[in-house]
This record gives sequence, structure tokens and C-alpha cells, in this order.
Amino acid sequence: MRLIFFTKLFKEKSLVELAAFAHSAGLDGFDLCVRPGHVVNPENAAIELPSAAAFAKREGLSIPMVTANFDLLYPDQPGVETLLDAMNRADVRLLKLGYYPFDPLKQDYWAEVDRVRKAFDGWQKLGRKHGVRICYHTHSHRCMGLNCAALAHLIRGFDPACIGAYIDPCHLVIEGEEFGVGLAMIREHLCLVALKDVLLVRREKNGHGSVKHEMKLAGEGMVDWTGVFDELRRVGFDGPLTVHCEFDVPKERFEATARHDAAFFRSQLERTRKG
Repeated sequence: MRLIFFTKLFKEKSLVELAAFAHSAGLDGFDLCVRPGHVVNPENAAIELPSAAAFAKREGLSIPMVTANFDLLYPDQPGVETLLDAMNRADVRLLKLGYYPFDPLKQDYWAEVDRVRKAFDGWQKLGRKHGVRICYHTHSHRCMGLNCAALAHLIRGFDPACIGAYIDPCHLVIEGEEFGVGLAMIREHLCLVALKDVLLVRREKNGHGSVKHEMKLAGEGMVDWTGVFDELRRVGFDGPLTVHCEFDVPKERFEATARHDAAFFRSQLERTRKG
């Protein structure tokens, strides 16, 4: 397993600065955010993504995955094949899509499952053509595939070499799914794991309770990280672990807190390796 860092919140950093941060934080590489305004973006990816991958390699780092823009959902969108071709040339083999929203007041769930599966059928063809695995993230709050059970509705039956499951223990806590049970549902498709922590808090609502969530530093939330890493070891997972750091801290404290999370997850990984 490799520990990589999601660069979404380092939008302003150059590749040189990203590499310096990775080395100082004990990271193995990057979950590279390829979005407008980032050092590698949809407009320059054809040239800059292979260049970034080569630079990372020279630095002893890797870029095993790209996180695309939120609106990258369908295989016939403009620029898709350009990005996949750049990933192939860069030897970046994992692409995270955006999110298919679901509104239970306006949409029929099973009709949406069929619609998303039709899109994945097209993605599978392109993934096979370019040697890229298309990955979908378990994201809570009315997204299709918000936990592993729902994700299985979308990807079951597709070629795991082309369509991958990107599971997020934090979002599984929010959606009330035990990590080990969810993992069993999508095991053959597992390719990525997100690392961030969350605390669920009771909120008063109309004389009764409801739930809100607060993003926390690693180890301060409700994710059972011992259980998560033990389960990943048990199934022999050897893919990237991407550190997200989506907590709300002042900008001047962000790098220090990001290093905290990287160190926490490195310690979990080392404990797992020792068995």
C-alpha cells in the first residue's frame, strides 16, 4: 500500500513545492487533482500530466491516480479521450470520476441505477482502450453509490480491470455501513481507499434529534482505523491510500495538520505491515 496525498487543497502549489511537501510528510506520491486552476488541468493535461509523472518519478515519488473535475461523469464528454490518452502515456492507471447526484423526491432510484450503469458501460470500453481503470468514490449525502452496498448496484458485473471501487471509511461511517461488510460487497473491484476522519454529532431538530458531521484530524473522529487497516491487510489490498485532509483549519495551520494526518496514517500502515 502506498500513502499518497490528495492535492485539491494545494491548488496554488507548484510540482516542486508538492514534492517538497511529500518528502517532508513521509508520503509516497500524489492523488493529483486535475481541475481548472491546478498545475495540471484539463486544458494542459495532454502535455503536463506525462511531464508531472516523469518529474515525480525523478523525485522518488509516484502519481498512481488522477482526480478529475466534479462534472466528469460521462464517457462522451469533451476532452475525455485526451485525458485518458495522457494518463496512458504518463502510466497513471486510476481515474476518479465526479459524482452522480440522487434526489429521492425527483428521481426514480432504479432508473438512475440503469442510467449510471449505461455510463459505466461506455467508461469500461474507454478504460480498456487506454489501459486506465475508472473509479467511483463512495460519497455520502445523496450521491449514487454513497456506500458500498449502493456502489455494488452500479458496478457489479463490470470488468474489475476497467471499473474500480474507491471506498471511503469516513463516508461509510456517515452512511452507517460497517467497513468490513462494505468491503466484502465490492472486494473484487477495490482499487483505492480514501483516508479522513469524521465525528457524528447529535443536532436538535423540532423537538427530537438529527445528525450532523464534523470533519476531524485523523484519530479524533469515529473511524476505527485499526479495523480498517486490518481488513485491508486481510484481503491483501496493495493499492493507493489517499490522504484527504478536508478538516476546517486556518490556512496557516493547514500544512502542519496535513503532516499530522500523514504521520497518523503512516503509523497505521507500519503497524499493519508488522502484523
